Amino acid sequence: MPTRGGAPVIESIVGPDLPPARAVELVADLHRLLDELQTVDLSPCTDAELTEVAAATERAITRLTVAGDRQIDHAEARDLPRTTGCRTLTQFMTHRLRISNPVRRRKQMDATATRTSLGGEKLPPEHPCLAEAFAQGTVGTAHVQAALDVLDRIPGTVDHDVKVAAERQMTEIAEAHTPADITQLGARLLAHLDPDGTLTDDTERKRRRNLWVNRQRADGTAKMTGTLTPELAARVTMLLAVWATPGMNNPNDPDSPTGSVEDADPEQLAAAADRDDRTPAQINHDALNALLKAVLDDGLLGKSHRGLPVQLIIKADLADLIREAGLATTATGTLLPIPDLIALAADVQPWLAIFKDHTAVPLHFGRGKRLATREQRLVSFARPDGEVCSAPGCDQPATHVELHHAHKDWAKGGLTDIDDLAPACPRHNRMVGPKLGQYTTRIARSGTDEGRCVWRLNAEPGAPPNPEHLNRRPDIPTRLTAHLEQVRREIHGRNMSGAEARPDPLLVWPIIDYRPIVIRPLKPGQVYTPVEACLAELLAQN
Repeated sequence: MPTRGGAPVIESIVGPDLPPARAVELVADLHRLLDELQTVDLSPCTDAELTEVAAATERAITRLTVAGDRQIDHAEARDLPRTTGCRTLTQFMTHRLRISNPVRRRKQMDATATRTSLGGEKLPPEHPCLAEAFAQGTVGTAHVQAALDVLDRIPGTVDHDVKVAAERQMTEIAEAHTPADITQLGARLLAHLDPDGTLTDDTERKRRRNLWVNRQRADGTAKMTGTLTPELAARVTMLLAVWATPGMNNPNDPDSPTGSVEDADPEQLAAAADRDDRTPAQINHDALNALLKAVLDDGLLGKSHRGLPVQLIIKADLADLIREAGLATTATGTLLPIPDLIALAADVQPWLAIFKDHTAVPLHFGRGKRLATREQRLVSFARPDGEVCSAPGCDQPATHVELHHAHKDWAKGGLTDIDDLAPACPRHNRMVGPKLGQYTTRIARSGTDEGRCVWRLNAEPGAPPNPEHLNRRPDIPTRLTAHLEQVRREIHGRNMSGAEARPDPLLVWPIIDYRPIVIRPLKPGQVYTPVEACLAELLAQN
């Protein structure tokens, strides 16, 4: 989006002869005021005036959120998420509106915004009192979220009039207290509504069940949160009782027994337990990891998923494998440190593919096959950015995508050749077509993006064509190298070694035609070649 003086400039697309919509003019005026407000001299303000200005600014921020919620509702009513190529409203909010936590924002909108149904009917907010206070700016976003966390925990069997009274009570609390106070006082309200817990039935427990694996942190770890039904809680606690015992399933101890404590040798277990310095939480983590590893090894998850084998499928840069540093990527989009990848490969669990510049497997079928083969899917995953859907802004991982005939649709004579295929999630694959709001795709045949899928949103007949887009994921190492070079030049003029600062050399792989060398789980009687020997062989060949 173009900017002027740090503020975005909204360009009207109605044409040069028509005035912009009033909303466009208001937002432009708002940004002009914000430019002045950010730089205005505050020294003439008295203490009381400065306090009031700060408080009024916070109220304005809240009211802007209310206005934004209304605009999101209108965008959803016009089906803008679909016509802009997003799979869901949440994705539209994330990628087009840059909203940091769209799930919580949608929950807030349902509670406090007037929504529009598919039939055009206006739907009142779920919590009208809280919505009114939010619109006036007397409660902020954090207050609303804290109040909703309390109201959502009211049992479903509570009478409607009691729920309405509780909502009004929580609104009063939100207007006069901090978010932390809201949580504490809300707990007292819940205890008053259901002092002995008899109002919480099985239906309520099922409504509140959830399990989330959150996004990975910078170090690759991820936090899991959930609310378990009594049935699942019973199974999990039984698992921990027999697998999460000190000395069992310890990845730091090669002599630690694996599996259930009932199958372990008592003397071996006792010795391993004496060496075990893990915390109870770490023991629980390792027990769950060992159980899922056993499930994968036994093939209980099936033989294939969307054409890919149901195993860990991982791609890595050969240079990273050699220096045992960096990150690999799994088909589910998880980042895996290279040392962990090598440990997995040594245990003969994943599919570890190392790619060369030529191919010895059939990757071109023409009209002989309509659906992509397993080998084609593995090669597609191994391409640059092949771990996600090729549609711009989509982050669906390789395990959730199909292979799309991107150069020419199969029904129009397209070929099932690896250099004509591209990964596309089911929603985006169905959105390719000649109609308005659909996409036209092609494969770039030259340049730095050779072999990648290019997407263009169809425009109205006679209108200028929309720009083409790639799902170009940021090249973090390259950008970091460039920034580091600039910083070193600004500070020292040279890099740390004393030589002229220049970007580190990068290993660039061809776009197409790879030959995968795959390490699969061994069958009885087979001899395993360690991954180090495989790397040594590849280095000798290169």
